[in-house]
Amino acid sequence: MCQMLEALVRHLEEVGQIDLSECFIDGTFVVAKKRGVNVGKTKRGKGTKLMVIADAHGLPLAVHTASASLHEITLVEATPDEAVTVGRPERLIGDRAYDSDPLDQRLAQRGIELIAPHKGNRRKAAKQDRRSLRRYKRRWKIERTFAWLNAFKRVIIRRDRCVERYTAFVHLAFSMILLRRYL
Repeated sequence: MCQMLEALVRHLEEVGQIDLSECFIDGTFVVAKKRGVNVGKTKRGKGTKLMVIADAHGLPLAVHTASASLHEITLVEATPDEAVTVGRPERLIGDRAYDSDPLDQRLAQRGIELIAPHKGNRRKAAKQDRRSLRRYKRRWKIERTFAWLNAFKRVIIRRDRCVERYTAFVHLAFSMILLRRYL
C-alpha cells in the first residue's frame, strides 16, 4: 500500500506540486478499541499516536505510528525517516511541545531546521528570532491535514491489532487525500 503513496508523491514531486522548503509536524491521538502493538495507556484511554509531516500546502508526506504513552518530542526524529519523498524537509515547524535544544541539535546534524515557539518556562536564552517564527502562523495547514484524515472512519478509530495493517489504511487515506487534491 505504501508503494502507491510513494509513486503518487514522487510524481507530484517531479511535477513541482510538493514544497519541501517548509514542512509542518504534529501528532494526534487515535483511540484503540483492541490491544496490540503500539497501543499505550494515557489519561484519555488506550490508543496510538500518529505523527504526521505535511508539506507547505498541507499534503501528507510522512506518517509514523507509535504508542500513545510516548511524548511527541521523542517521536520527531523517527518521523522524517518515514517520508515517501526523495528530498528531505528543509524546515520542520511544530508547536511549543517541540521546543528542545537537544532535538534542535540532532535535527540540525541531519540538515533540518526546527522552528517552534519557546515554552514559557524556558530557562536558557531564546535561540530563535521573530523572523523564523513568522512561519508558525501557517501551522493551520497540518491541522487541516488532520481534518482531512478525520473523514476516514477506519483511521480515526483503530480497530486493528496489527499495526502494519492500520498503517496501511492510513497510507490509503493519505493517497485518497492526494488524489482528491491534485487529480
